Amino acid sequence: MPTFQYEALNTAGKSQKGTVDAQSSDEAAQRLKAQGYFPTSIRAAKGAKKDAATGGGDATKKKKKKGGGGTIAIGGVKKKHLTLFTRQLSTLQDAGLPLLRSLQILESQQKPGLMKNILSGVCEEVEGGASLSEAMAKFPKAFDKLYVKMVNAGEIGGVLDIILQRLAEFMEKSERLKRKIKGAMVYPIVVVVLALTILTAIMLFIIPKFEEIFTDFGVQLPGITQWLINTSRWVGGGIPGQKLAGAWFIIGGAVAAPIIWKLIRAAGPGRALTDILILWTPIFGNLIRKTTIARFTRTLGTLISAGVPILEAVTITGETSGNYVYEKAMGKVHDSIREGESFAGPLRESKTCDAIVVNMIDVGEETGEMDAMLLKIADNYDEEVDVAVASLVSLLEPLMVVVLGGMVGTIVVAMFMPMVSMIESLQGGGI
Repeated sequence: MPTFQYEALNTAGKSQKGTVDAQSSDEAAQRLKAQGYFPTSIRAAKGAKKDAATGGGDATKKKKKKGGGGTIAIGGVKKKHLTLFTRQLSTLQDAGLPLLRSLQILESQQKPGLMKNILSGVCEEVEGGASLSEAMAKFPKAFDKLYVKMVNAGEIGGVLDIILQRLAEFMEKSERLKRKIKGAMVYPIVVVVLALTILTAIMLFIIPKFEEIFTDFGVQLPGITQWLINTSRWVGGGIPGQKLAGAWFIIGGAVAAPIIWKLIRAAGPGRALTDILILWTPIFGNLIRKTTIARFTRTLGTLISAGVPILEAVTITGETSGNYVYEKAMGKVHDSIREGESFAGPLRESKTCDAIVVNMIDVGEETGEMDAMLLKIADNYDEEVDVAVASLVSLLEPLMVVVLGGMVGTIVVAMFMPMVSMIESLQGGGI
């Protein structure tokens, strides 16, 4: 029988260390609880883990071979796949299946790829005596710090199935929010791309034909027409030997823009500056602010309700907030709580949240219902984001029509003003 090393708190709250024999980490936790201890850390003893890894027979060796360590996978696991796995694991644990058996079932259902390889590795670690959170921590491409800490809290509290269910709900709501934002951006992006494509085609093929006509008739061109022709020459490469110079510049700029953006955000000062600018952007800044508040309150509320210590929960929330401004605000909150002061105070001073958010957190702090209050804030802001997205789409549609109409109107006016002069000169010559 494997041996596990543990750290636990006794009934007096004092830390205790020792070993316990059990078939799994879950069974070890149950035995310690039966003895009146509250386990804080359970891991396989080194000798036992080594024996399990090397002397477990052909089954373990086959499992390692099946892990597919040689399979190369680029990127991370898709969120929808991870969410589905979390929901299924929660259901299996609620049904009373052993953890290792549950993981093996889910691993066998996966299609060949990164997720299957990772779950195979998690199975090997758990079979070797590691806890589920320890096994998942070794695969950060699938399980981030937030995920691992919540699973660890579920293991310590003996409510892994409930924590996995909450985690699945959290991930589903987060993905739903992202889909709404992305969906709202599809329309304007498609319109802008089509508009640029059409304008480029007009500059390359239509305006040069008009220029030839105006040159043949020797018409005096208005300023706006001359500017449009000069722009057409630049796009088409009016300089000999530099065909389509402007068009290639436009295409290259469109390709290089997201790459440059990522390079800027890769550096600390660049990320800080862009995050600040994003929050102050008209229209979009307010939407990003509401989205970030909904995200960090739901993350923090979920972590606290899962039993993660408040200081650790605040740190994780800051790291996963997705915005430098809110990350710094969470850092100040962490320092305030560590010094025995309030949660709401530094958040109010940072001016990153509306007064109602700070007041609700203050009330939650006083009543001891911080997690419930944070989740209510997240639900409210999810609804506000829905309204903001719908309003943004409603605003963009007429705005795009006006902008495109202005572009087309400018081209039409610029091309037909010389035509009017030509007609008048022809009529005068005929008289």
